Amino acid sequence: MRLHYYILDVFTRQKLEGNPLAIVLDADDIDSLTMQRIATEFNLSETVFLMRPRHARHLTSMRIFTKTRELPFAGHPTVGAAVLLGLRHRSTAVRIEEEIGVITAITEKFSETSGNARFTLPQLPVEAGPAPDADALSSVLGLKPDEIGFESHPPSRFSAGVPFTLIPVANAAALRSIKVERRGWQDVFGDKESSVYVYTQTPEEKDCDLAARMFSPMMGIDEDPATGSAAAALAGAIAAFSNLGEGQHAFTLRQGVEMNRPSRIRLQFKIEEGRLNHAAIGGDAVIIGEGNLDLP
Repeated sequence: MRLHYYILDVFTRQKLEGNPLAIVLDADDIDSLTMQRIATEFNLSETVFLMRPRHARHLTSMRIFTKTRELPFAGHPTVGAAVLLGLRHRSTAVRIEEEIGVITAITEKFSETSGNARFTLPQLPVEAGPAPDADALSSVLGLKPDEIGFESHPPSRFSAGVPFTLIPVANAAALRSIKVERRGWQDVFGDKESSVYVYTQTPEEKDCDLAARMFSPMMGIDEDPATGSAAAALAGAIAAFSNLGEGQHAFTLRQGVEMNRPSRIRLQFKIEEGRLNHAAIGGDAVIIGEGNLDLP
């Protein structure tokens, strides 16, 4: 069996930046175990498999795998796949069937190998239980307890399909200084697959509003350069704690700078009657290569 694949860098226009993504085409005849083994072979944060859609009005069905498990939704695979499909099919609207639901992405072409995609979140972020206290969080992040939190933002847990512990820190210097301590991680977070998104405001930076880092050591991800599903969850915390007021709001978030993989994620959401009622995520992507898998 021969399968064609592409490699893209997502949440960036620059090759060798952002978050790499493998996209395997025409994967209808591959079983779940083989998909997981291929994702492990690529050894990227996520690999996706495109298949025939269940409904004719949709362009594709997609399954998303990390190196260790399948996900119902993820932002960087959705953006990357939408950009690739938009380029290949010369389309500005791409409907993708994911486990979480059908996602319609609006795409824009920059060149033959790059573009942008944005999509409404299929599930608005909701609270996902209590977060650990500042003392416990500081012990596994190598920070001081008084560096946890800023303004009215406490640690929280939100999910827009994938749950994250969201940890605000005082400033970009604190974010930069994090040193993850694996010992005690599961004791603090409970779930062995718990993922953590640490974020802060960046008032001194002109090209972004927030900065973040994502860690999931128990899932084999020491650090992720760009995490769309975490940014989607973060929209819930921003709406809950930032006192933004009614109407439309937009934020640009940087991630991956500390890994030398700078990324930009764009968030848009709307608050009506004090509640989040719409949220969207977007970013750029660029193709950096393609090839074939030769399987038994």
